[in-house]
Amino acid sequence: MVRRVATQVHRQVGRLLQSKYIQQEPAWYQAVLDHPPIPLPPRAPPKRSDFDLPKARRQIGHPPQKPEKPRALPVVYVEDELRRQFFRDHPFEAFRERNLLEDGMIEAEHPIRGAAWKMLSQRTNNPKPEDAVRFAVNLHTHHGKSLSDAYLIAVAQFRSLRSEQRIATVAAAAEAEAYEATFGPTETEKGFEREEEHLKTLEDGGATVQESVEARKRWKMIVGGTGNPGKWSLGEDYTRLWKEGVRPNYVSSLSAPAEQTEVPAEARFELLQLQNSLKQ
Repeated sequence: MVRRVATQVHRQVGRLLQSKYIQQEPAWYQAVLDHPPIPLPPRAPPKRSDFDLPKARRQIGHPPQKPEKPRALPVVYVEDELRRQFFRDHPFEAFRERNLLEDGMIEAEHPIRGAAWKMLSQRTNNPKPEDAVRFAVNLHTHHGKSLSDAYLIAVAQFRSLRSEQRIATVAAAAEAEAYEATFGPTETEKGFEREEEHLKTLEDGGATVQESVEARKRWKMIVGGTGNPGKWSLGEDYTRLWKEGVRPNYVSSLSAPAEQTEVPAEARFELLQLQNSLKQ
């Protein structure tokens, strides 16, 4: 039986009874005829996308926009913008060396803070970029200054203190030199000294490099440059030296070539006797 809609089952059963396909009337048939089911409301056709429709039948206008994906809001701090502006105005401050030390406890905040912090010199006479940024934020938060005014005040005091520190350092160095004090080499001078030492090693024609290469190959078969390379005796010299008991040396000399010394006849005779005894 073909599947029908639930509201049309009694009609299909009536047609089957008329054609005598069903001999006995079902028990529920008369009850359904007395109380027929409510017809279903008309169903609208499903919406069809414009993907496979011709261009003439497509919707004209803006396409439906997809809902935006939920994203986390950006985390923004006042210090970030002030810090970026500070390093744009003072790019060379980023090249100053800093020591990063990690202790077991977090450093306690400075006691001068909030409304009591009115001048940058209250904390230090040699301020760092982070001190200037924190001072600008403190002026904006606790003293009612706008960000631009707080930044200008903090930068002006930062430059003033840095200038005083620079002048004091130069004056102290001049005073020390007047008393014949000697200072150690700076990091730049140390770098130049190391560079000069390296250049001196290259003035020898690469001898140091050659020695280091030979030292790494000390246990390999490196034949020295002694002898006549253009003469080949078909192994006769090697056989003669082997019979005479002269052992070849494949290790190249690191400095000057060793002098060739003849083996005495008595020593060669003793060496041959030792070889014969080992063979037996």
